Amino acid sequence: MPTEVLTARPDASETLSLILSRLDDMKAEDTITIDLRGKSPLSDYMVITTGRANRHVGAIAENVAKGLKDSGVEGVRIEGMPACDWVLIDSGDIVVHVFRPEVRSFYNLERMWLPETAQPA
Repeated sequence: MPTEVLTARPDASETLSLILSRLDDMKAEDTITIDLRGKSPLSDYMVITTGRANRHVGAIAENVAKGLKDSGVEGVRIEGMPACDWVLIDSGDIVVHVFRPEVRSFYNLERMWLPETAQPA
């Protein structure tokens, strides 16, 4: 009888490291990480980053999603891929927002989650 090999889901800090590494590999710009522990019951971290154009946003999102799948993170949900203006990747512990520059400026998620003194210029 074959034995099933179970792989453990990475914890939030391991998943965050994987995501940040993938973003760096894909030359994502202006990446920030917001610690949501104790602030939101939905996830532990939010990552906000920018791609230069729609195609770059889509490529970044696909690369992150592939990395999550390859590392054993299941149930990853992705929204916004057809237009690639704003792609949201929800891995459970971490939510990643990949924006085109103009869309990121318009929605300015950092303003909602960061204290004014910690906001990027």
